[in-house]
Amino acid sequence: LIEELGLQHHTDKLVGSLPLGWKQKIAFSVSLLHEPKIVFLDEPTGGVDPITRRQFWEMIYKSANKGTTIFVTTHYMDEAEYCDRVSIMVNGKIEALDTPKRLKEQFNAETMNDVFLKLARG
Repeated sequence: LIEELGLQHHTDKLVGSLPLGWKQKIAFSVSLLHEPKIVFLDEPTGGVDPITRRQFWEMIYKSANKGTTIFVTTHYMDEAEYCDRVSIMVNGKIEALDTPKRLKEQFNAETMNDVFLKLARG
């Protein structure tokens, strides 16, 4: 795990002293150690830099390709584009559920942000 995350030079540090992105990647990696069938991630990339954000999504893809179902909550609609299926909630109710491609077709939208705006604004 240390090698996979590139933490070889930081093994003498407490996790709490590491940058947020590293903490998030460590927490996600540890959650996978027992090979769960499902992992829930609540805003996993909030507050991290763009490079770490991309690395985190690569980790999600890798885990998903190994058979783990990953549920991700996010306010970043560009991240919704990375998902196999998207559920959009408005006022606590699921208003849309499908692949990003189909949702964009259904709502005649170019991006998932456009889909969200159409749903949220009625």
